[in-house]
Amino acid sequence: MRASVLSDWLAQRLDRGSAQPVYRQLHKLLQQAILSRELPAGARVPSSRLLAAELGIARNTVTQVYEQLVLEGYVTSATGRGTFVADTSPDEIVGAAEIGSMETVKKASNSGAVAVENAIATNSPSLGGTGVHAIAAGGPAVGAVGAQPPRAAARALSTRGARLVAGAGVSKRQGGAFMPGVPDVSRFPARIWTRLHNKYWRSLRPDLLTYAPGGGLALLRHVLADYLRTSRSVRCSPEQIIITTGIHQSVDLAVRLLSDPGDTIWTEDPCYWGVRSVLHVSGLSARPIAVDSEGLNPSPADFAAPPPKLMLVTPSHQYPLGMVMSLARRRMLLEYARQHQCWIIEDDYDSEFRYGSRPLASLQGLDTAGQVIYVGSFGKTLFPGLRVGYLVAPQALAESFATASAELYREGQLIQQAVLAEFIAEGHFTSHIRKMRALYGQRRQVLLDAVSRRYGDALPAMGGDAGLHVVMQLPEGSDDRAVAEAALARNIVVRPLSGYYSARERAASGLLIGYACVPDEEIAPAFETLAEAIDTTLPAFA
Repeated sequence: MRASVLSDWLAQRLDRGSAQPVYRQLHKLLQQAILSRELPAGARVPSSRLLAAELGIARNTVTQVYEQLVLEGYVTSATGRGTFVADTSPDEIVGAAEIGSMETVKKASNSGAVAVENAIATNSPSLGGTGVHAIAAGGPAVGAVGAQPPRAAARALSTRGARLVAGAGVSKRQGGAFMPGVPDVSRFPARIWTRLHNKYWRSLRPDLLTYAPGGGLALLRHVLADYLRTSRSVRCSPEQIIITTGIHQSVDLAVRLLSDPGDTIWTEDPCYWGVRSVLHVSGLSARPIAVDSEGLNPSPADFAAPPPKLMLVTPSHQYPLGMVMSLARRRMLLEYARQHQCWIIEDDYDSEFRYGSRPLASLQGLDTAGQVIYVGSFGKTLFPGLRVGYLVAPQALAESFATASAELYREGQLIQQAVLAEFIAEGHFTSHIRKMRALYGQRRQVLLDAVSRRYGDALPAMGGDAGLHVVMQLPEGSDDRAVAEAALARNIVVRPLSGYYSARERAASGLLIGYACVPDEEIAPAFETLAEAIDTTLPAFA
């Protein structure tokens, strides 16, 4: 299709009587034209003014669509030159048989994107350095009544159990200034939640007091399907949604059903230590894949090795570094998974919190082969103690996932699920997200200003314009674990970046600094306290 006839092509397909907003229709049609190469790479698209006039819609609508397409990598824009279709051909996949000649596989199904966030820090102790870590290291738990001698305790653990405890990243400190990943629970609309909760207890239904049906409460699955379709571009029916207790259980269920001990899983490096622990105790062989500015970046050696059974990615906001997986990289991973019959687990842990732009579409929405398992939770959007998450299984596997979930976990909490369903259906969930997005965006800026005032460009903060934390880079070779310990002694809870890497020799040094749970007026003073820990541990910055 020539760019000159684009407006006619769009006009024939826009449904003015549809309940779907024109913005969403136009965005989807342009995506379709680019992915199908109806609009070839390098083609210039009409200006927003011209296209709006020819379609008879507001120019602002076209401008917003173009801006979103630029953000997602479909088009590029340069002031004074115009907007052009980007080259979204999948990145090269080097086949094992072709590694010598470096011939490349360039086939791309019109799928889309995939990303996975995870893998876990090396065997690093928790910031507190006590509790289970002391036991694993050979020291008895202080004050434990009838505590076993350390040698007997060590014998009681299996090999993978000992590995889990030794490498645990969870800290005994579950709160404090700058703790990453913790939302501001004080802003949760408790009065609305209590009203809905009381409604169910006043006219109690016996069916809400028993075990949950396979997959979870039907009402919650229906409202979640509607929400995910509109907010995250996830393609699903209610039957494909499995209610879980969170990301960990969702990943555990997928791993149990789709792999066997000894199978290989690709994980991002660095990645979230919690999910890496789930993979370790499942008996999988994790192959850490380095990330770059476009996300998961497999090397020729990775492609030459036997293909993995699973891939775990965080495409919309890599954890912990924050980059967004490019469209070309997403399409490459989807194509590789299709060729080798791999499963992709997409961990979409905090995409609701993007500042200055709309949330990005999911990788699952680009999947046409039914190979992506999408997981998410309400821990960061509402409150961690809620312990409700979800998994979107491919259509062909949905019934098996629902059966296995009921068989393995015997879930309940149906009243909690019913309250959550009404909370979403009545619009309180989206309203809460809008308020918290504005609040967290403001706090993020206050923190960035504090970092800049104290260190200028010497210790840059990164992490993209999303999420609940930033990563402050430390000089190469710095001991970020020592800095985190020094901060903890001052009641500041940060996490060392090196702990998220699979091997210390490949690890970068930095600090994960959470800002969501710190009131605006406390951020600058708390950062000054953190700076004291940094300056004390790294005298070059004193």
